[in-house]
Amino acid sequence: MSQQIVRESMDYDVVIVGAGPSGLAAAIRLKQLDSNLSVVVMEKGSEVGAHILSGAVLDPSGLDALLPDWRSMGAPIKTKVHEDNFYILGPAGQMRIPNWPMPPLMNNHGNFIVSMANVCRWMAGVAEGMGVEIFPGMACSQLVYGDQGQVSGVVAGEMGLGADGAPGPNYEPGMELRGKYVFLSEGVRGSLAKEVIAKYDLSAGKDPQKFGLGMKEIWEIDPAKHHEGRVTHTMGWPLGSNAGGGSFIYHLEKNQVYVGFVVHLNYQNPHLYPYMEFQRFKHHPMVADLLKGGKRVAYGARAISEGGWQSIPKMVAPGVALLGCTAGLVNVPRIKGNHNAMLSGKAAAEAAFAAIGAGRSGDELAEYEVEVRGGAIGRDLKKVRNVKPLWSKFGLVASLFAGGADMWANTFGLTILGTLKHGKSDAQATGKARDFAPIDYPKPDGVLSFDRLTNVAFSFTNHDEAQPAHLRLKDASIPISVNLPDYAEPAQRYCPAGVYEVIAEAGKEPRFQINFQNCVHCKTCDIKDPSQNITWTTPMGGGGPNYPNM
Repeated sequence: MSQQIVRESMDYDVVIVGAGPSGLAAAIRLKQLDSNLSVVVMEKGSEVGAHILSGAVLDPSGLDALLPDWRSMGAPIKTKVHEDNFYILGPAGQMRIPNWPMPPLMNNHGNFIVSMANVCRWMAGVAEGMGVEIFPGMACSQLVYGDQGQVSGVVAGEMGLGADGAPGPNYEPGMELRGKYVFLSEGVRGSLAKEVIAKYDLSAGKDPQKFGLGMKEIWEIDPAKHHEGRVTHTMGWPLGSNAGGGSFIYHLEKNQVYVGFVVHLNYQNPHLYPYMEFQRFKHHPMVADLLKGGKRVAYGARAISEGGWQSIPKMVAPGVALLGCTAGLVNVPRIKGNHNAMLSGKAAAEAAFAAIGAGRSGDELAEYEVEVRGGAIGRDLKKVRNVKPLWSKFGLVASLFAGGADMWANTFGLTILGTLKHGKSDAQATGKARDFAPIDYPKPDGVLSFDRLTNVAFSFTNHDEAQPAHLRLKDASIPISVNLPDYAEPAQRYCPAGVYEVIAEAGKEPRFQINFQNCVHCKTCDIKDPSQNITWTTPMGGGGPNYPNM
């Protein structure tokens, strides 16, 4: 069908896909370097920030490098961290880990508790004031390739396809936005980046990318229990030996707290239910006491790249560069990636500016790759490169001691363990259901814990039901013929939005149902499906969550 469609096109110097911190940093830096450069940012969310979900404790180093005067520019970055707590939880109690033995990089003082959705909205305003064109609600569904095989643009704004994928009566083919260079800042597991990585074999010689599933609620709590600027991280219960992960509780302004829970997606037991682990966590006495009398006001989820240094793919191919979380630049033990995202956007912009000034286009921005790996981002990620594989192989306690020692050594430029490997992908790590006991989760009480569909309503997610499902099966038979008997069809559980169901009706064969309208774009299904049978793609228009303050 696409070969028969004639689209109008527009030409830019740089086309940026995704209005997250990396894409917006790139746009701002390009305009700082040359106000005459034509720069466009395409955002699939209904508005900038609608699809942004992060913890977030912001290390301001990326913003300091990009906009040194941000403190006087009205940035929504006000809540300084003044208290930093780490706990290991048991079922009924907790043990605090003192701060003094931790490497300096784990210190959060000097950082800020922020809504990255609001930070991105502010950055978008800065970019537009400099002449950047930003178009929200415009999903980029295809890449455009040039005569030499280079990425030369994207297709954006295709609308009006029917549920069967055929053009409907109100079909709009969208436009081709062509650029001398295309930056992909789609976040974790972006559909266009996934295509680029496969087409140009950018992961050759790298470890598999590893991921976590992060879930987050915003709560308004009793003012007597609120401590603005307090940061708390926990590990241990309720996950135990079932999975790696932990929690965060951040006290921001206006008596609100961010309550989040991360489950590493390399867990083996297919009966594990990450969302219910999160809900159970809130019943721990320490957390329940904090939330008692409060109310949840928002919910969301997204995947987190956790592979770090070993898993960063080659970040450039002809005409295209991967930015931020698209490349996997998260520092896992610090639970921070926004500073590296901004630094990567800045570096990509500087490489493109130099290339365009030299009359180049459509080639590889090798200078960008050199800067990321050899500059501040590389230094940040190299120091912590062994924490994740240690945790995966030896568990929580061993990783605390060995990972901490390794981080201390790397702080002084010493390498004790070299660079450990990650091994299997998260999908390959999934074990057979027969080898694991099912897990009995308590029913949500509707006060501290909630069922998935109730919580999804607090993500303000919406999709046009008439469009094609953006969650696509390579083989429609696999969920029932393979995943159900072998893995108890884990899509029913790993999805934090209740998208996937196995419907069993009396006298009939079970069937697999995809409720794509619920999708919060976390992309866990694309990552964790043991048969790698699910492909996440962009829906039309501005569909998806509409996060107000994440």
